[in-house]
Order: sequence, then C-alpha cells, then structure tokens
Amino acid sequence: MSAPTTIKRGNLTFLRAVIALQTLAVFAAPVTAGLLLTTPDGHVLHSASAYTIFVVAVVHVAAAVLAWRPGGGSPRPVLQAAGFLAATSAQVALGIAHVTTLHVPLGALMFGLSLLHLSRVLKTP
Repeated sequence: MSAPTTIKRGNLTFLRAVIALQTLAVFAAPVTAGLLLTTPDGHVLHSASAYTIFVVAVVHVAAAVLAWRPGGGSPRPVLQAAGFLAATSAQVALGIAHVTTLHVPLGALMFGLSLLHLSRVLKTP
C-alpha cells in the first residue's frame, strides 16, 4: 500500500487534465493511422499525432513530479509517467522502422494503460 498523498488541488487538476489529454491523443492515433492507409497525406496527420503524444507524455512526467514532490507522497505516478514516456519513445521508433507487428499492439496497450491511469487519478480525492 502506498503512503497517503497530500496533493495540492491545482497540481491534481493539472495532472488529471494532462492524463485525459494523453488518453485522448493515444485514442486519436489509430484514427490517423487509418488516414495513413487511405489518404495520400495521412502520414502527416499520423506523424503529428505521434509528436502530440510524445509532448503530452513529457508534460505528464512534469505534472506527476509537481503532484508528487510538494506533498511527499508515493512516487508511483512519476514512475508510471516515465514508463509511459519510455513506451511512447519505443512506439515512435517502431513506427519509424515500420515494425507494425509490435507497433500496433504496443499502441493498444498504451491506450489501455493510459485509460487505467486516468480512471485511477480521477478517483483520487
């Protein structure tokens, strides 16, 4: 069981917003992947969604540190954010290398994990 956390309301709200945006961005990636397969300029949109996910993952790490550090609670959210950033980096590398056999399942896993993390942070009082 983790130590009780005392997260400032503003930092918690920021963390929730970032994780919600991250989940939405990861959800949009398969949509842009469909456009990649069906339209000539779909690769531009899919690339833009990848950059968006990466930037939001970096902001997620910062938001997790802001939520954790002042209160001195569990560092678990920071570790989860860092893990998501690592998965995002792997996802980008796999996409650039056209390794779809790993790229697609990792994307599905990332969406599930982001949704799970969002549901947990929304339950935080």
